[in-house]
Amino acid sequence: MSKRMWQGVIPALTTPFAEDGRVDHAFLAKHAQWQVEASCIGVVPLGSLGESATLTFDEKVAIVRTLVKALGDTPVIPGIAALSTDEAVQLARAVEAEGARGLMILPVYAYSTDWREMSAHFRAVANATSLPILLYNNPVAYKTDFSAAQIVELANEFPQIEAVKESSGDIRRLAEIQELSGDRLVLMTGIDDAIVEGLAMGVTGWIAGQVNAYPHESVALFERARDGGYDAVKDLYSWFLPLLRLDTVPKFVQLIKLTQQSVDWGNERVRAPRLPVEGAEREAALRVIERANKNRPVL
Repeated sequence: MSKRMWQGVIPALTTPFAEDGRVDHAFLAKHAQWQVEASCIGVVPLGSLGESATLTFDEKVAIVRTLVKALGDTPVIPGIAALSTDEAVQLARAVEAEGARGLMILPVYAYSTDWREMSAHFRAVANATSLPILLYNNPVAYKTDFSAAQIVELANEFPQIEAVKESSGDIRRLAEIQELSGDRLVLMTGIDDAIVEGLAMGVTGWIAGQVNAYPHESVALFERARDGGYDAVKDLYSWFLPLLRLDTVPKFVQLIKLTQQSVDWGNERVRAPRLPVEGAEREAALRVIERANKNRPVL
């Protein structure tokens, strides 16, 4: 089992929309290529940032097809989430057929449940694929929490579970997973403003959000903190933190797309029920973004 696919910065790609509301596949390919040129090691479409819940099944498959074609050997690792287990299983099979190199499996949308049901869902999806799996735990967003013991139980059952994206916000969870699993799992985080802390606790991969607008800075932050700890990165981290915190609020998709628009790498179009931010909320975000761009560091 090779775990290299999970060790580095992997963008959780936003989904670009054209003026007519359709997916902008030309920009999607260009954006993903820019991320890889900045030394990101793969891409994750169809996650929360990918606005998966507002995409049709066919749109999801087409997005993976576009990215596989655009990126060649670079891993495309789509998020697998749906309102039903059957749809999640079908999606896992469809994207594997399109050339996906791994899967990020999420809990069921819109249904907070117990271990019996959530493990049955996960097992059904895992049994439908031969691809390496990243287990995504985000109880803040999905109200379903995989405990460390449950994560390790699934990993012991399914050898293709290679990594866990632990996004509970509890840094102690990383130590608990390592205590129970040793080096069996690659530890990753999806919380932008806890990446340096996560690296100190054994994280070796980052599913990042603001990388969509700042890929070079994101890779530099990750690599410097990985190699030298906080002292090696504190100035860059201090500059980046106000931007990274925009990834940790309910409207993070809108705010990251607004950030992309501000650096001329995308637009802020979203699909309802999301709407672009406005008023005081927008002004506050733009102050953060404009201050960061004015003081953008030379790497």
